[in-house]
Amino acid sequence: MHKKMRILYLDLNNSGISGDMFLASLLGLVPEEAKKIIDDLIELKDYLPGVSKLDVRIIKISKSGIQLNQLKLEIKETKNHRSAKILKDSLNKYLNEKDFSKLAKNYANQVLDKLIHAEAEVHGELIENIHLHELSSVDTLIDILGVTAALDQINGFEEGFKVFCSKLPLGGGKVKTAHGLLAIPAPATLRILEKSNIVTFGGPIDSELVTPTGAALLTSLNPEFCKYLPDLIIKKSVYSTGQKEFKEFLNIMRIFYGEHQGFDITRKIDLMEKYTQEVSIIETDVDDVSGEILGNFINKLQNENILDIQIIPSITKKNRPSYIIQILCYPEYTTTLIEKSIHELGTLGVRYNTINRVCVDRIMEQRTIEIEGRRFDVNFKISYIASDKGKEVVNIKPEFEDIKKISEDLGITIKKIEFIAQAHLEQLFHKYNTIK
Repeated sequence: MHKKMRILYLDLNNSGISGDMFLASLLGLVPEEAKKIIDDLIELKDYLPGVSKLDVRIIKISKSGIQLNQLKLEIKETKNHRSAKILKDSLNKYLNEKDFSKLAKNYANQVLDKLIHAEAEVHGELIENIHLHELSSVDTLIDILGVTAALDQINGFEEGFKVFCSKLPLGGGKVKTAHGLLAIPAPATLRILEKSNIVTFGGPIDSELVTPTGAALLTSLNPEFCKYLPDLIIKKSVYSTGQKEFKEFLNIMRIFYGEHQGFDITRKIDLMEKYTQEVSIIETDVDDVSGEILGNFINKLQNENILDIQIIPSITKKNRPSYIIQILCYPEYTTTLIEKSIHELGTLGVRYNTINRVCVDRIMEQRTIEIEGRRFDVNFKISYIASDKGKEVVNIKPEFEDIKKISEDLGITIKKIEFIAQAHLEQLFHKYNTIK
């Protein structure tokens, strides 16, 4: 019987991620322990020099008709001379004096180390010489230790717990820092993200949607990308928001906590994501174009960046014979191909849509076959699915153009040449199919 995998899914599409927003969400997962976590965090004023006042609260606010968690901080501090060592010492003193698991302590240190190293790399300085400025505030430790404590309460660092996340919007524009104006994402945020497998995208607004602390907290969990919520029994969902409000952006983070029966979900999602790619479908209807024009159009598109083209007979609403023309391409070529369709066909309207398709691996291998005393090179396309168990062959077939050329040279049927080529199929199958 399979054990249950516990899953945390972070829907960041409408929020990005910051430390306070992530902490506000996680505290909603552990309402019974939230008060103790917050009370302990307030004690950070005794661990970090220069903090004269610290208050931490979790409040409920309403946005878009939904109740959201929001973290509220009141801080008075002097942080001008805080070094990376002071932050590390304060973090570890707190971890050692509170009830944290060993794995939780490792996570908290990994997050802070990522922040420190990112700053050092961006500014080209030794770690002991860097000035952390914004990151040296006590709220950095509040975010790290609060998130660590909440995750520790749900045994989030133990085997059998997996984190998934959506795509991550980065925002855009500029942000004001102690170093002056910087482009968004901030350099430290980028340095953290570029060492991860997080799937990101720019925008959709001009504002900072991912902070360095948020990026470090997220990447240190090694989440698997999953466009939508994975298969799970939802036990709890929490909505939270940060301190910013936008007119055209929700700024609402959703997290889902639940269970999945069995341990194959990661492999299943990995395989799907590996073979999933975005493509565009361009489609138009024509009822007044001759066969010559359509044939010429297909010939011209063969030199363009298309993946496929189909012409489908149809009947219009006025009972006229017509054709549906469908073009498959990568999204970046959509505009060019729409323009070409309009000019070449004279169509008045073109539909297009971006969708996902699953396209498995394939490899070409050339084999020599002998027919009527002559030797010919034939390329075979081997399609397969690769996983941690090996390769599973889906299909093997000789390239039609190679078979066609042999047929023209020898004057024998394509069917007969395919029969002769079949002798190589079993050999290729046993060579590439490594799953027994």
